[in-house]
Amino acid sequence: MAAREPGEEEEVKLIKTWSSPYALRAVWALKLKGIPYESIDEDLTHKSDILLHHNPVHKKVPVLLHHGRSICESLVIIEYIEETWSHNPPRLLPEDPLQRAETRFWAKFVDDKEQEQGLSETAEHFRLLEAELKKKKKRLFFGGEEIGIVDIALGWVVNLVPLFERILGVKFLDEERHPALLEWRQRMSDVDVVKESWPPRDKLVAKWTAIRERCVGKAAANE
Repeated sequence: MAAREPGEEEEVKLIKTWSSPYALRAVWALKLKGIPYESIDEDLTHKSDILLHHNPVHKKVPVLLHHGRSICESLVIIEYIEETWSHNPPRLLPEDPLQRAETRFWAKFVDDKEQEQGLSETAEHFRLLEAELKKKKKRLFFGGEEIGIVDIALGWVVNLVPLFERILGVKFLDEERHPALLEWRQRMSDVDVVKESWPPRDKLVAKWTAIRERCVGKAAANE
């Protein structure tokens, strides 16, 4: 891609849904970097031609469009944003190669566990993340003094875990086992970019309650 003149307008679009935590990662990265973008809201029950054209392999959100070129998968998008707008603070990945490799490991760990496990199986996941945070001691975030890619990847914990605890009546995080994670969750929830981007809570409750009822109904029908 040819170099652009300073001040020349960027064409950035983000295909997302209102409730996807994966799309929210891209939203946070763009806002943290101060990058203006156009939001294209997708209905995954009736996938649009633009989504199918720009993500023909997985047909999922998020998809970042930069001057018409598509970048898919939330962690890939965050790395692209960091490398393309590296001059915009904050730095989402460390400069040091070893620290960058470690950061990528934990971001992938978070991503893989979210996709492989249900919440009822995440006790070990949270235990390992708690231990990693405690190793960092005085750091405010997984990324250090500022939010980084691991914090963004794990950001769903801030909003969705309390919601799931309410719907399911199960406690996933508590002061005795997860003091560092709970402190981190509070710091994340206080970040303006995070606070202003959450989907409406009542809509999320309705969505996940309906999903739970469908799952319970299917399980009962199979008995």
